Amino acid sequence: MSDMTSAADAPRPPGRPRSVRADEAIVEAVLDLLAEGSTIEALSIEAIAARAGVGKATIYRRWSGKDALMLDALRRLKGVLPQPTGHSVREDLVLLVGAIGHNVDPRAAKIMPCLVPEVNRSPDHFRVYQNIIEPRRQLMREVLRWGVRSGELRADLDIEVVMALLTGPMLIQRMLRWNPELDDDSLPGRIVDGVLDGIRAR
Repeated sequence: MSDMTSAADAPRPPGRPRSVRADEAIVEAVLDLLAEGSTIEALSIEAIAARAGVGKATIYRRWSGKDALMLDALRRLKGVLPQPTGHSVREDLVLLVGAIGHNVDPRAAKIMPCLVPEVNRSPDHFRVYQNIIEPRRQLMREVLRWGVRSGELRADLDIEVVMALLTGPMLIQRMLRWNPELDDDSLPGRIVDGVLDGIRAR
């Protein structure tokens, strides 16, 4: 997946305005087909066009290819980025950890676990995954760096490792339901408190 830029973000020349309804239908078709079991590799522009009720040319006018379309569709599936308030390191971390693996679209439960093998097999799919996840990691980095600057967190903090400590438990619980005894609502706060015990400035 060499083209990581969405055609939706590119400037458009003057002319007939794009149909928002067609854009929605195309992205929805991608997500429906993935939820029904299609792999990224097997998913074709022809199949997407047929499901969306548009011609292939309509898709290519909007996206440079399947890679860019797939990136937009998966971004839609992940939803909007959470917005830390900056009032409290703990509160912001609980917000970000609580968003991990949480998707309001029920198709995500079928799509996201199936993407893991494809991400591991394909460098191109791995790059797509990183393009989706990196903005979320960056938000967490900013919260942790703010905690270091304010003196609340240790100055020698290994931020990348701390992010892994915060993210891993929530991800494995929501994707694999690793321990059904854990309460989903309280888990983000419990994870953050456990990690903060080790990284607070003394």
